[in-house]
Amino acid sequence: MQTSDTVESLRKYVSQYRKLGETIGFVPTMGALHAGHLALVRRCKQENDLAVCSIYVNPTQFTNPEDLRNYPRTLEADRQLLQGAGCDVLFAPTDAQMYPQPAHLKMDFGSLETVLEGRFRPGHFNGVGIVVAKLFHIVQPGAAYFGQKDLQQCLVVRQLIRDLSFPIEMKIHPTVREADGLAMSSRNRRLASAQRAAAPLLYQALLGAREILANGGTVESARETVRIQLLQSSEIRLEYFEVADSQSLAEITSATVPPPYALCIAAHLGSVRLIDNLLVE
Repeated sequence: MQTSDTVESLRKYVSQYRKLGETIGFVPTMGALHAGHLALVRRCKQENDLAVCSIYVNPTQFTNPEDLRNYPRTLEADRQLLQGAGCDVLFAPTDAQMYPQPAHLKMDFGSLETVLEGRFRPGHFNGVGIVVAKLFHIVQPGAAYFGQKDLQQCLVVRQLIRDLSFPIEMKIHPTVREADGLAMSSRNRRLASAQRAAAPLLYQALLGAREILANGGTVESARETVRIQLLQSSEIRLEYFEVADSQSLAEITSATVPPPYALCIAAHLGSVRLIDNLLVE
C-alpha cells in the first residue's frame, strides 16, 4: 500500500493510473477506523482498479473545540487495517497541506443547513463541504464512498457533487452495526462502560418508532415511544428525534407518515455525541 502525506505526491501517484485508463475509487475518512470504514474500502476496491482512502481530521467541520481535541487519532493502527482491507493508497495529509491558507469560502447547502445536524451544529456542513471539495479536486476519483450513518452528510455531499458538476458517482453504503445494534462510529471508543451499555438504546428507540409508524401510529406516538425507550438509562440525553423526508430531511409533521421517510436521532452520552438513522422505504 502506497502512503502519501502531501498533495503533490498523491496527485503524482494517482495520475499514473489515470493515464492508463484505470478506475479510481475514493473513501474519505477521519481515521480511528472500524468495520464500517473497512466495508467501504472493500467495496471501493471491488468496484475500482485503484482504491484510495484519506485519513484527515478536518478542523473546519468541528463546532466544538473539545470534540476536535478528543477525536481519536490512530494512524498506525489504521494503516494496518487499510492494508488488510485491500486499500491501494493512503492519503494522510497535515493541516498545512490541506489548508496552506485559511479557508474563507462559505458554502450554503440551503435547507439542509437548517435541520437536524445543521440546526444543532451551525457551520459544520460548510467545513464538510470545503474539505470534501478539496479532497475531490486532489484525488479526482470516478466514485466516492460514504456510510449511511451520516445520512445528512451524504445528502450534503450529493448536493456538492451536483452543484459543482464533479464527475463523480456517489455510493452510499448501509450502516454497519455492532452485534447489539449500535451504529459503528469512531466516537464509540470514547464511551465509558456504562455509556457503552446504554448506547444500543438509540437503535432500539428507532426500531420502536418505525414499528409504531408502520402500524399506522402518529408521529407524536413515535416521539413518545422514543422518549420512553431512552428513559431506561440516565446515561442518555436526547438532543433530537425527527421523522423527516428522506431526501430533504425536512421535518414531517403530519399525523401519519407513508414511506419513504427517515428516522433520525442524536444524543449525548457524557461528553460523547452519537447520531443514528433508519431509512424506511
